[in-house]
Amino acid sequence: MAATGAADTQLMLGVGLIEKDTNGEVLWVWCYPSTTAALRNLLLRKCCLTDENKLLHPFVFGQYRRTWFYITTIEVPDSSVLKKVTHFSIVLTVKDFNPEKYAAFARILCRMYLKHGSPVKMMESYIAVLTKGICQSEENGSFLSKDFDARKAYLAEAVQEFTRTLPALVWHRQDWTILHSYVHLNTDELEALQMCTGYIAGFVDLEVSNRPDLYDVFVNLADSEITIAPLAKESMTMGKLHKEIGQLIVQSAEDPEKSDSQVIQDIALKTKEIFTNLAPFSEVWGDGGKRVLNLEALKRKRFPPATENFLYHLAAAEQMLKL
Repeated sequence: MAATGAADTQLMLGVGLIEKDTNGEVLWVWCYPSTTAALRNLLLRKCCLTDENKLLHPFVFGQYRRTWFYITTIEVPDSSVLKKVTHFSIVLTVKDFNPEKYAAFARILCRMYLKHGSPVKMMESYIAVLTKGICQSEENGSFLSKDFDARKAYLAEAVQEFTRTLPALVWHRQDWTILHSYVHLNTDELEALQMCTGYIAGFVDLEVSNRPDLYDVFVNLADSEITIAPLAKESMTMGKLHKEIGQLIVQSAEDPEKSDSQVIQDIALKTKEIFTNLAPFSEVWGDGGKRVLNLEALKRKRFPPATENFLYHLAAAEQMLKL
């Protein structure tokens, strides 16, 4: 248990409370231990209570400058002691990606706030999880941090957001830091996004479709359309290898006998096979023993242009080019 508590001390950054009162005002009313003005403004923007369309999103999450945020929002029932509050959001800021874990913890905090109408009980539970990895309550439920394996979050069967699945398609990287699942067309957020070497970003602003500077591939979920940015079209010219990969993904995904994790495994095996084909055209470079692409060796093989182009950009995506 001590090890679990130590892990949560390293991962959990803070907890906050946003309220919407009976006058329709939305206020950041409390946090522990503290937060910056910039992060507070961002979380208020992400919180659905500030949306003009007044749609209630019970749970949203995203990432900003290496900080993950998880926001749980509920409507206050008439039976609650919170007579001047119509809705509130519990905000958890942490260092790791685990939506199920923090959604479960936030639900317990919500029940506590509904009953007591004071952040004190929430803070006590937060500190208990922070230091011991557990909070227990017969009335509001119990939470045990070690019950939520991060690896299960990466492969959760009930995938809530399309963007969340995409890093799993490059399973060999085990990199969820590229995921920014909830981004606004806000200058500060876009600057933070564009500081990344690569990213998967989820937007709700329709205007993003007119910003090809932000993407190589744009997926419009509402219309089931995929758009390639003009500057990326050359690097994504279709060839035989693309078709093989595409057929594998479609066949695997349509197989009713296969789970999501098995589909991901099929793609991972195909990826490994492609890397094996790329290996003869790589060489050790520098003192660190890093393998990089030998472009001359690749060109001597005289692959079809589309295949050579694909292998070159695969090496670039895997940071195998000499800089």
